[in-house]
Amino acid sequence: MKRREFIELSAGTGAAAAGLACGKEPSIKTPAADDIGAIGGMSLQQLREQFRSELFDVFLTAMDTMVIDHEYGGFMCDALPDGTHVNTNKRTWYEGRGIWVYSFLYNHFDKNPKHLEVARKAVEFILKTKPPNDTLWTSWFTREGKPIGGPDTVIYSDLFVANGLQEYSQASGDERYWDTAKEILLKMIHIYDTKPDFGAIPPGQDIPGGSQGGYNPNEFSATKANMNKPGVPRTRILGHWMLVLRLTTQMLQKRQDSEVEAVAARCQDAIMNSHWNPEYRLFNEYLNYDLSRIDNDHGQVVLGHGQEAMWMVMERALIRKDRRLFDTCAERLKRQIEVFWDDVYDGEFLELLHADNNVWNTAKALWLHDEVLIGTMMVIEHTNAEWAKYWFSRTLHYIGNRLDQRQYGYPLWMLYTDRKATFNPKYDRIGNFHHPRHLMLNLLAIDRIMARGGKVSHHFDT
Repeated sequence: MKRREFIELSAGTGAAAAGLACGKEPSIKTPAADDIGAIGGMSLQQLREQFRSELFDVFLTAMDTMVIDHEYGGFMCDALPDGTHVNTNKRTWYEGRGIWVYSFLYNHFDKNPKHLEVARKAVEFILKTKPPNDTLWTSWFTREGKPIGGPDTVIYSDLFVANGLQEYSQASGDERYWDTAKEILLKMIHIYDTKPDFGAIPPGQDIPGGSQGGYNPNEFSATKANMNKPGVPRTRILGHWMLVLRLTTQMLQKRQDSEVEAVAARCQDAIMNSHWNPEYRLFNEYLNYDLSRIDNDHGQVVLGHGQEAMWMVMERALIRKDRRLFDTCAERLKRQIEVFWDDVYDGEFLELLHADNNVWNTAKALWLHDEVLIGTMMVIEHTNAEWAKYWFSRTLHYIGNRLDQRQYGYPLWMLYTDRKATFNPKYDRIGNFHHPRHLMLNLLAIDRIMARGGKVSHHFDT
């Protein structure tokens, strides 16, 4: 499919998305109480102080000494909890993510020139490695920038770079980086739609883990070995639509663009109307290329991307002042959180491997809990729903009690662990994206709430 054909096909998805095809009206309602009050057992001021300390005193300090390459630029994330590097290689994923974090930090918080410099040097590092327009970015590089291996096999690398560049365009004041982000976006959509074997799951392959390379799923889930492994020629993946939607939403906040808007509308439609499975009311991670259900075990996978995707669609609903879409997302977020919660050891399970057979990957991941905090805070800010406060509180306490490594004498938080949240001092990656994103987005939300005197937004009433 050519780019113009794609745009024309996408133009009509807004109407379909508005309909949502979800049956009865959502049951999430704004409560009578207008004052938000305490959240997670803390006042808004106390919560703000905790998040600011975690961001500025813990995360940024650790990044400065353990991850940032001040000489060559970029981020060296392959390190033990004490900061010891297992290698100095750099992954394209983490470069794009880090550029976004430091650009967003500069744009929305302190205008610290040191943070802008970190982003600038990482941008210079990664753009030196920019591939031709019809190929994917190389996955890994040496510290100096020499490619390790061939192009990536998934679209995340390029999309994370685009996400970083669109944010850096605002921080640097140079809109050419936004233009480059759009170029990458449309290239990836073209590849996603036209490469015959893109997204294929070969016969005999284990069902892919949700992090797409961020951990070894078999380390935590012996149940995978008991599942049938038929192939799927081409797939559509919830995590892809989700990431593209977040990218396009941010791009549109900086500049209106009809092509970018068409992509955003297409992503919303795919998430809300195709990946949502009304039979068991959860989000299927994988669909066939034509967005039909996969009739084998891969079609039974439900990942925590559903929780993450819902706050990203809610963000779009807020921009468009679409209350019905917002409420539908809130209800589906609540459903995913409740189903994924481990009632024995607390925390969200990473992955429902087979919905009908109730087979789980019982690993726990920090990123999923971060996304729950973002989504529930968004619901709290705009509706003050008690269920959102409840799940925000439980999730926040789980991170603090089980995933915070400071109780073991190390900074930062565990990225992946087993069901019981066993600390592993040999785990060899430091995260530079999800947790600081939660801290920054929720700090901004708390500041907005406090500026309103602790009251809900009434965003949809104006």
